[in-house]
Amino acid sequence: MGFGAALRTERLVAIVRGRDAEASFRTVMTLVEEGVPLVEVSLSGTDALHVIGRARKELGDTAWLGAGTVLTAEDAQRAADAGANLMATPGLGAGVDESVRQGLPVLAGVISPTEVIAADAAGASALKLFPGSIGGPAYLRALRAPFPDLPFVPVGGVDAAAAGEYLASGAVAVGVGSPLVGDAADGGDLDALRRRAAEFKAVCA
Repeated sequence: MGFGAALRTERLVAIVRGRDAEASFRTVMTLVEEGVPLVEVSLSGTDALHVIGRARKELGDTAWLGAGTVLTAEDAQRAADAGANLMATPGLGAGVDESVRQGLPVLAGVISPTEVIAADAAGASALKLFPGSIGGPAYLRALRAPFPDLPFVPVGGVDAAAAGEYLASGAVAVGVGSPLVGDAADGGDLDALRRRAAEFKAVCA
């Protein structure tokens, strides 16, 4: 299944950003075990490339394992070398361009109509509306008016209630960090993570 189809099917991208590499790895594996197959590991987390590489070995070649906070061409190259097959950026720039050059799907950060046009022209696979908390679902609806066919994925401050509102407003998926992951990637409770994963999966079903 291609990335676009996976986004539309799963409707949920988990974002892992942890201070503890071992806990971050366990968080990635727990999310996948709980049926959240689109997982992004932020490069701003501790030893993120190691986490990606270790998770890739465990998950095999076919799993969607992303690198987030890809800012530069070097970020994209190093993340791909570690095993990431999906890139996510907070905005436009060299990270997007290098990901596209490598033929990897990229979730490119946008907030304005100008950035939407630029990201689409650059070859972004989907548009990460970030930070989504700025305008909420109402802003997504307004932005979709001139771009009804482009795939938007709101990220930033998306709790379970907001996820439902965004999906009802036309988002193809939502990206969720701390409201889903909590403190699991810092060594927190994995059972609580499992409960939150079930809650978000129900909302995104």
